[in-house]
Parts: sequence; structure tokens; C-alpha cells
Amino acid sequence: MADKNTLARPYAKAAFEYALSEGKLADWSAMLGLVAEAAGNEEVAQLLSNPSLGSQDKAEILLEICKAKIDDKGRNFILLLSEKDRLPLIPVIAEIYEAFKAEEQKSIEAEVTSAFDLNAEQQKLLVDALRKRLNREVTLKVVIDKRLIGGVIIRTGDLVIDGSIRGKLAKLAESLKS
Repeated sequence: MADKNTLARPYAKAAFEYALSEGKLADWSAMLGLVAEAAGNEEVAQLLSNPSLGSQDKAEILLEICKAKIDDKGRNFILLLSEKDRLPLIPVIAEIYEAFKAEEQKSIEAEVTSAFDLNAEQQKLLVDALRKRLNREVTLKVVIDKRLIGGVIIRTGDLVIDGSIRGKLAKLAESLKS
């Protein structure tokens, strides 16, 4: 079977291009996020993979759960996914859509793992440094991990910057083994 990303990409691209042309990137982002969250729910996922339910029934389940946040075009999109038996791909479609959106808006989310809370000034310094290095607008998500001892680990896309004391100790131990 084809990779989920390969199957989901054309649908994510179509949704992105439509949302971009209509100036509704944020609306579609919210809608896809909600539907992906619903589809990712264990009970809903079981219903979506139930072979005894028809594709229309599966679509109606999702649409009923998310009806307050889905417009007519979104409804049509969900129905199309259902007809093509792609409803289980919605979380992947939403993820790829967000990547297209971030690329368009020249933005990226960076996850910063730190041993301690970062104050506003420290966060601003990190954002400024990452903005300069990545040439994008950066949004920080700070995660606390006491096991780091000190320093930070920054993850954004494929880039990982390990400035933690734990990471430095691991590198030192590795170099001493050689």
C-alpha cells in the first residue's frame, strides 16, 4: 500500500490551494485541525475503519461531530474524502496542510526543551536568533524536562540543536571512548 503521506498530499495541496485562493488559510486550518482531532479519537477512528458502515455514513459521523465549525466547502471536502475512502487520512492531510501553510507564511514552530522555565527575555532572544538563522517567523513551544540538567534542545522541522548539558556530557563520553 502507498505511504500515507503520498496518499494524503494531493488532498492537502488541494485544500491549501483553495484556502489560499479564497483567503481562508486560518479558517481551513481550524477546520482541518478539528476534523483531524475528531478522526484521531479512538472511538471515531474505529467507526471510520468499520467496513460495515458505508462511506456516506462515515462522513456524516464526522460532519455531525464537527458541524458547528465546517462550512459548505469543508463539508464537500469531507464528502469527497469519504467517497475516495480517505477519511482515515484526515490527520495526515491536516499535518501536510499546516506544512504548506507555514511555508507560505514563512513561519515555523520551534519546540524548545529546557530544564527550567524560560523568562520572556530568554524566549525573545531564542526567537530572534532562530528567526535570523532560519529566515522565518518563529513561534516557540516551551517544554520543561528536568532530566536535561541545564541548557536547551531546540527542534524545528528536521533541525535539532542540542545545547543541553546532558547532550554535551554524552558527546564528551563518546569522545572519551574513541
